[in-house]
Amino acid sequence: MEEQKIIGKGTWIDKLADELLEREKSLGRSTSMIRVESGLGASGIPHIGSLGDAVRAYGVKLALENFGYKSELVAYSDDLDGLRKIPEGLPDWLKDHIAKPVSFIPDPFGCHDSYGLHMSSLLLDGLDKMGIKYKFQRGVDTYRNGLLKDQIHTILTNSKKIGEKIAELVGQEKYQESLPYFPVCANCGRLYTAVAYEYLPDEKKIKYKCSRTTIGSKVLEGCGHDGIADITKDLGKLAWKVEFAARWQAFDIRFEAYGKDIMDSVRVNDWVADEILGFQHPTHVKYEMFLDKGGKKISKSLGNVVTSQAWLRYGTPKSILLLLYKRITGTREVGFEDIPALMDEYHELENIYFGKIKLDNEAKTTKTKGLYEYVNLLNPPKGQLPYVNYRLLVQLCKIFREDRVARVSKKLIEYGTIKEASANIDELITLAGNYADDFDRPTKVEVQIDDTGKKALSELANILSVDNEPSDLQNDIYQIAKNNGVQPKDFFKILYQIILAADRGPKLGPFILDIGRKKVATTISEYL
Repeated sequence: MEEQKIIGKGTWIDKLADELLEREKSLGRSTSMIRVESGLGASGIPHIGSLGDAVRAYGVKLALENFGYKSELVAYSDDLDGLRKIPEGLPDWLKDHIAKPVSFIPDPFGCHDSYGLHMSSLLLDGLDKMGIKYKFQRGVDTYRNGLLKDQIHTILTNSKKIGEKIAELVGQEKYQESLPYFPVCANCGRLYTAVAYEYLPDEKKIKYKCSRTTIGSKVLEGCGHDGIADITKDLGKLAWKVEFAARWQAFDIRFEAYGKDIMDSVRVNDWVADEILGFQHPTHVKYEMFLDKGGKKISKSLGNVVTSQAWLRYGTPKSILLLLYKRITGTREVGFEDIPALMDEYHELENIYFGKIKLDNEAKTTKTKGLYEYVNLLNPPKGQLPYVNYRLLVQLCKIFREDRVARVSKKLIEYGTIKEASANIDELITLAGNYADDFDRPTKVEVQIDDTGKKALSELANILSVDNEPSDLQNDIYQIAKNNGVQPKDFFKILYQIILAADRGPKLGPFILDIGRKKVATTISEYL
């Protein structure tokens, strides 16, 4: 069998960066600086999916640098985009600002200069907490400073050809009748109602009329204003079907990932970049969207978002990076209930990286260690900090709510789980405590139990249900296993899986007494 070639750290990120480099060389382009881009939406509350776009692009940047090339991430905030709908939970007065650029709308939270800047700042705060380095580029500044004026001129000069191609590629016919550019109406300040119908190339001006338009399923009346806008001075923006291409050329972008929901726009933009602007489009990778636990697409407007700010109340930045770097393909449901597993999975990666867990496959070992390095942004720690199973901490935090950190830490020392208290363990207890307070529900996992195991569990549940406390519960568990023909180590493992969703844990007898015998009996009964 042919030996599998390992590229870089062995992950999908390295493979993608390698393909990008091969393509750039085949195109004969300079590789002295390779820019990757992530588009940041500024029209609603940014969620984990929004963050993922930038985090994954940053992973490609890291891989390129690891291969010896200079690279930077451009985080482009589309904050000249118009507000199409009001996200769930935001005030109704925003309806008066529908179709206005989000940078011209007051901040509903009152802490930033505009709605758009507030939303952008939330996403940038998430990136900062992840340790992601980027060059921030605002859409409103891009247009105000004329950074796309040459691209706008070329696109509008070729608008007829582009309109026909859009109709051919994706079946959208509107740009056969109007230009793919929206000025901000000088009278009412709205974007999408100002329909551009004629370009004056010598003057670099467009004629527009603010008229009725449809946003989604809603009809929006224009103010009727007839205007002329100078594309080099007055604010306006290109339609999405052509704007990406303009940015790619203007900022020399070589890589940008995209979600499958904008696949049609990317197809058109690739053609515009290649055929109209004469700039070979960037290397792409298509990723699937995150869904909520009900299987619905995470949406800013639906209000089912999982934000990085909320996630970091319960999990570390590393747990988010692991979620985003594990893989890029496949639709995934994501929610706060994933945090315990991701926290423990990161610790398992760490054990593999530092050689405490051995894998039997060299390629898998390399890939796993590579994933750990990317989760640490290619700057892994020199050694391991103490760690405690997250679900164990959640269980203990449910028991000890007063003076929680000190009491849980003391209990861990009694169990022999840790040798001494530390700042790292204190932080983990705080995160798990927040989780215990906000999501006080059991985590049920699939556990393989045969008939002898069920008989032994039933016997243990009976002992735990009675009022008299056992004199030596640890020994009782051991004897129940032996009497029912179950290997004690296998029985203990089953119990850890039921109570902690883990294969191991603290000394079981004292731990069950701390949780509460009858509570554990009820949990065991749910598995029988």
